[in-house]
Amino acid sequence: MNVVMLLFPRLTQLDLTGPFEVFTRFKELQVHLVWKSRDPVTDASGLRILPTATFADCPQADILFVPGGPGQIALMEDDETLDFLRRQAVGARWITSVCTGSLVLAAAGLLTGHKATCHWSSIDQLALFGVEPVARRVVMDGNRVSGAGVTSGIDFGLTLASIIFGEERARHAQLFMEYDPEPPFTGGSPASAPPDMVAEARERLKPFLAERLAVTERAAAALRR
Repeated sequence: MNVVMLLFPRLTQLDLTGPFEVFTRFKELQVHLVWKSRDPVTDASGLRILPTATFADCPQADILFVPGGPGQIALMEDDETLDFLRRQAVGARWITSVCTGSLVLAAAGLLTGHKATCHWSSIDQLALFGVEPVARRVVMDGNRVSGAGVTSGIDFGLTLASIIFGEERARHAQLFMEYDPEPPFTGGSPASAPPDMVAEARERLKPFLAERLAVTERAAAALRR
C-alpha cells in the first residue's frame, strides 16, 4: 500500500513525522514524501526534509495524508497542490490529515459534508467549508480520518494502523515506540489548561489566525463557485 504524505514549505514537522514513525513500522506500507520538486523542503522551524517523489511521478495513494503548519495558509490557494490532492483522492482508500492539514483537504473540497478535527486554534474554520468540526484527538468519518494538533499525529497513525492491520499489530507498534504519554504538566488543550493561559495563547495567535481566516474565507468562496 502506498502512503502519500504531502510535504510543503513551513509545515510542522511533527504533524508529518509522528504518523511517519507509525507507518514505517508496517512492512505493507510504502511511504512517499511528496512535493512539487525533489529539492529539500524546510519546515516552520528550519528542519530540512527531502522529498522522495514529486507530483509528476508520485504513485497512486492508498493512504493520502496532509500535515499542517503555517505553510498550510498558502496551500489553500495553491491550485497545483489542490489539484494534485483531488486527483489522488479519486483512487485513495483513505483521505487523512493532522492539525491544519484538514483545512487544506477542505479547501480541495475533500471534506465537504464530513466530520473532521483540526488544531484547537483553528477548528472553527472547518465549518466555512461545510465540514462539521469535532474537537477530538482523532475523528473518523467513513474513509476520512483526521488528527487534531501536532502531537495527535501519533494517535492518528496508531488508530489508522489498528483499522487496517488490527489492534494487536498496532499495539505492538505502540509498545516498540514506547508511546506511553506521561506529560510533565496538564493543560495541553484548551479543555485542561487554565482559562487565563488559553486567553493569553489566543491573544498571541490573533494576528496569525486573522491571516489564516482571511485565506480560509477566500478558499471557501472559491470552492463554492
